Amino acid sequence: MRQELMLDQATLYQLKIFYTVVKFGSFTRAGQELFLSQPAVCMQVKKLAQALGLSLFDKLGKNISPSIAGQELIATCDKIFNTMDKFEDKLADLQTLKQGTLRLSGLTTAKYIIPLTLGEFSQRYPDIDVSLKLANHSGIAERMMKNLDDLYIVSEIPKFIEVESFPFFRDELVVVACSRHPLAREKKISIHQLANEAFIMREIGSVTRNQVQNILLKYDVKVRVKMESNNDEMIKSFVADGLGISVLPRQCIISNPDNELTILNVEDFPIWRQWYMVYPAKKHLSALAKTYLQYLLEISVGCSEVEMSNCRLISDYTVHSYNDCIAA
Repeated sequence: MRQELMLDQATLYQLKIFYTVVKFGSFTRAGQELFLSQPAVCMQVKKLAQALGLSLFDKLGKNISPSIAGQELIATCDKIFNTMDKFEDKLADLQTLKQGTLRLSGLTTAKYIIPLTLGEFSQRYPDIDVSLKLANHSGIAERMMKNLDDLYIVSEIPKFIEVESFPFFRDELVVVACSRHPLAREKKISIHQLANEAFIMREIGSVTRNQVQNILLKYDVKVRVKMESNNDEMIKSFVADGLGISVLPRQCIISNPDNELTILNVEDFPIWRQWYMVYPAKKHLSALAKTYLQYLLEISVGCSEVEMSNCRLISDYTVHSYNDCIAA
């Protein structure tokens, strides 16, 4: 137990001094190299030997050579300093954004806007990997509480935790129907005409569903929820098959046009939705996350729907690597 305690007293500083003494074969030369006096070098090597409980040098006349324990320590120092050098190189790369992984998490519907934010960024920093997780509102909340990601893309500022938030894009929620639907032929539709229509809704608790329900409640319009899904692409398919109407992000429609679908011109629609990049207020952002956030805010200025309409679905979009991307 006493020996383990003494080993804990050995420091990288002492190892460096010992290693330099061996390199130059002299306490005096080591001191000159490290800008230390010869007595200071001797004192640190002596403390290191005491911590290890073994003699580190054999003295042969005026010369010194590492003892058997010293030779073992030299091999260990080689590994330690080699690892430290590699670590310093990694830090330098991270600070200069030569490599690293950007960890993002976003709502499932963010897949229509994320490609625009990552395309040029990946070209600027081609060796940066991207880990993207898509989830519903509760899933994002869980990931945020566990601090699993660098940044979070949401359409509603979280209330369960204090965050730093940055608005960067607004999109529209529009009413969508099958092109064969009777309402598809009307140029202007009262919201009351949606009463008793079969609706295909997002899952309970989703931000999209909450926004739709709020506007229907405002006009006291009751609709028949025929189906629920957490997958916008699946909802599009159901609507195209004539199973009901729905409210979807405009980007969901224009990013992948479908002649079977039409956007209805309904009173009080579209619903504008603000997107935010957020992170916990007490979180320390990495240099990579800060750079991406700054880039995102720069490109979001004046970002138009036309630009967004040219984005491919995230499932078809390759930046560098997407890990465990959840289709939605």
